[in-house]
Amino acid sequence: MNLSHMDGDLKQIHEASMQVLERTGMKFHHPEIIELLQQKGIKVCGQTAYFTSEQIMEWVSKSPSTFTLYARNPQYDIVVGGNNVECCPGSGSPAISESDGAKRPAMMADYINFIKLYHQSSLYKANGGPVVQPKDMSGKGNIAMLLYATVLYSDKGIITSTGTAEEVQGLMDMLGIIFGQDELLHKPRALTIANTNTPLQFDKNMLETMMGFVKYRQPVIIAACSMAGTTAPVTLAGTIALTNAEVLAGIAVAQMLREGTPVVYGSQTTTSDMRTGSIATGSPEGALCYEYAARLAKNYGLPCRGGGSLTDAKSLSVQSGYESMLTYLVTHRAGMNLIFQSSGIMDGYSSMSYEKFIVDLEIIGMVKRYIAGVKIDSNTLAVDVINEAGIAGQFLTAAHTMRYCRKEPFIPEISLRGTVVGDPSDRLLENIINKKNKMLETYQQPDLSPEIQQQLIAYLVGKGFDPKYIESLQQM
Repeated sequence: MNLSHMDGDLKQIHEASMQVLERTGMKFHHPEIIELLQQKGIKVCGQTAYFTSEQIMEWVSKSPSTFTLYARNPQYDIVVGGNNVECCPGSGSPAISESDGAKRPAMMADYINFIKLYHQSSLYKANGGPVVQPKDMSGKGNIAMLLYATVLYSDKGIITSTGTAEEVQGLMDMLGIIFGQDELLHKPRALTIANTNTPLQFDKNMLETMMGFVKYRQPVIIAACSMAGTTAPVTLAGTIALTNAEVLAGIAVAQMLREGTPVVYGSQTTTSDMRTGSIATGSPEGALCYEYAARLAKNYGLPCRGGGSLTDAKSLSVQSGYESMLTYLVTHRAGMNLIFQSSGIMDGYSSMSYEKFIVDLEIIGMVKRYIAGVKIDSNTLAVDVINEAGIAGQFLTAAHTMRYCRKEPFIPEISLRGTVVGDPSDRLLENIINKKNKMLETYQQPDLSPEIQQQLIAYLVGKGFDPKYIESLQQM
């Protein structure tokens, strides 16, 4: 891999990352990974591996620069890499934020509602994963039930949760029922995230998730969520270098497990609030970290993931709007291939909001229009139209206006424009709620072969899940 083309600032970050991996190393909490590293000639002391720059880059170079995530419905196939940008769902929240800021535990009905909403939105080709963590579904193997609910209510590209070796094998068994076991080795069908434990560690569960996915050649996002000032240096340059070191080490291990397995360079790194020590989502520092992550990944020739419509706001508010717009705009403009947490997420990842989900769809639409830029040609310059209208003329009734009025301007679905009768805040919330309700009311469940559905149910029952609970999911 030739890194001579790197900008000066990226080169300094890269070199700092290499120094960290060579001098301090990375700890891997799994004996099989330690044995693998030793077999590949990596220096290991206890559970800590020390990589040279040449070793890291040799293994990272084996990762494909692009791959396709094949959905059950081919119209939702996703090209991951290059200049393609795709939105992905929220992830991991245990709570739901109501419009007034009140919180309640997330339930399985909420999980399915969000799966339906993501399915309905034309902005998404991916669905699933731990969109929320349902309180009424706790216990071993629950990631299998989330996968079942995802494929029951959506045929878009599949995101899954993480878990132990046994749980991940369960996911692979279910994907084998849906697509065919041999198919998994030839086509990426599901994507997950293996997070580092900053600073400089990989825990057992994340390594087992990586091992299980790589075994079946399914793509894994290797991601870090460093917090400048608490789990990483307070200066962003140091934090970005630490994130880069962790992610590259994880990618190298994934390639040692199986060369050519598709992996994604991931970052949710941001700063800490130095008054409280908590994560500062929606911050300008986070936006800078996502931008640098995308730049680094593209220089390494890797697909990338990061960012989102992120906010620390506790309710739907002006704060949730400006923080989400900042982080999403920067991330999209940087060409981040997969933008997770792109709608609905609030309060430092701790909750999802139906209302903010709808607002974030508007933000995504606005950003897409901005990124599209200005098309300049003889038709759009409209010199003849201007000359025909002349001095003090008008363009509202021009044929040119009729031709472009639905193509050129962004047409908002919830934003208020022009004269508003009554309280504007009430009207905006009414628009938000009406759109959410319309999306759920017009949702149409995609087809899932009855034979495949019965095989999935039989598999889940065999794993100890209550048949009545499984049946209840079909009625939500």
